[in-house]
Amino acid sequence: MLKRMSTDTVNIILLIGAVLLVMEVVFFNGGLIFSVAFSSVLIYLGWRRYNRLWAKIIFWIGAASLFITVINMMAVRFLIVAALVMLILHYYRSKDDPARIEPVVFEDVELNSSEPVLKQKFFGNEATPDRAYKWYDINIHGGFGERIVDLSNTVLPNDEAVISIRHFVGSLYIYVPYEVEVSVQHSAVLGRATIFQYRNTKLMNQTISYQTPNYSTRKPRVKIVTSIGSGNIEVKRI
Repeated sequence: MLKRMSTDTVNIILLIGAVLLVMEVVFFNGGLIFSVAFSSVLIYLGWRRYNRLWAKIIFWIGAASLFITVINMMAVRFLIVAALVMLILHYYRSKDDPARIEPVVFEDVELNSSEPVLKQKFFGNEATPDRAYKWYDINIHGGFGERIVDLSNTVLPNDEAVISIRHFVGSLYIYVPYEVEVSVQHSAVLGRATIFQYRNTKLMNQTISYQTPNYSTRKPRVKIVTSIGSGNIEVKRI
């Protein structure tokens, strides 16, 4: 359905949702930000000690509170109603449309069915295999948990490998062999960064860049682009 909607229609719906959100926060429900922040803190604290009973209780209280807060927002209700209306319109238009597009069949095309190096995962930790694996560039986003990339178990291409990770809460650990050149672009709302000998103990809405001296002239090399809401990044040799 979304593929058949024009970009202007999607932008108008999102713009109206954004205006409703601002109006609700400014004029009707000023405590909304506090409710979302408080629920997020409960989720974060519970997830950090999730193996304990009290932490699980705190986590699910925060999750339930956040869900109820979000679902009661005018902007969210508007987006749900708009999605239902567009779905109904799409259904009736597809029934009345006499033109049917025949599927295009491509022969002799091999699709890459290999497992990705890291999977998209909102909750829980994720790591590259602890055995030898074939390298594919990483481009993922995550919610809560740790992400571990160990490049010592793979063979990087004789060019530039790319690791792109966008994460909400948790830490990133990237282990790089000594012969690999590295470029790091990292942004964080809150956290710490350790990149080889470089250490920054407090990042608050900052972006840092690091590049080994021979990155532009030697191969193999890996380009690391990461962003974290709250968490640490550690890049070290192995």
